[in-house]
Amino acid sequence: MQKILIIGATSAIAEATARRFAQRGDALYLLARNGERLDALLADLKIRGAASTAGACFDANDFARHAAAIEDAAGALGGLDTVLIAHGTLPDQQACQADAALALQEISTNALSVISLLTIIANRFEAQRRGVIAVIGSVAGDRGRQSNYVYGSAKGMLAVFLQGLRNRLFKAGVHVLTIKPGFVDTPMTAAFPKGPLWATPEQVAGAIVKAMDGRRNVLYTPFFWLGIMTVIRAIPEAVFKKLSL
Repeated sequence: MQKILIIGATSAIAEATARRFAQRGDALYLLARNGERLDALLADLKIRGAASTAGACFDANDFARHAAAIEDAAGALGGLDTVLIAHGTLPDQQACQADAALALQEISTNALSVISLLTIIANRFEAQRRGVIAVIGSVAGDRGRQSNYVYGSAKGMLAVFLQGLRNRLFKAGVHVLTIKPGFVDTPMTAAFPKGPLWATPEQVAGAIVKAMDGRRNVLYTPFFWLGIMTVIRAIPEAVFKKLSL
């Protein structure tokens, strides 16, 4: 049985992943903004077989609450083995281009708040000499594109931070997984037209649990996004800047 903290637990991918943890009997502590949805999810996970369920409302942008929230989770679970960080927003690129304050807020939500949480969690896990940290990023962080470079830059920052954290914590027996989903059909992407490259939250959740158990370093999900992003990263900048992506 694992003692698992999920931050941003009511996102579609996090919910689907939590259900898989519950079905195998793990103990779960959830942090999320929406209290009503959080309560419903906790009840669902208990029915599905979780060893224990608890949680609290949490605003990731309230940096002053980060340390206490993690301490509360560890207290409720009797320790922490695993943390999955899944919160984030999908900003309106055009609105961010017009408003620097909005752009900075989106970067704070998608990168800086995660980095704050990771720093606290990393110090705890390094001291206990074990643990698994998994963070949901995005393939958008692999290269800046005009259609979503505010979001992409936040995810790119996060990916580099996780690389360094993985390097630092390896000797302490702590594993760090960077999760890079492609297109996922969730409420956050409801307005987007869907096609064959799109995955369901359940498909992504299955890949996440397998990667966490297998101690993968980086997960592109679905798998074909590794090939897609390898090609996109290889396009010379002189050519890439002329593309409408």
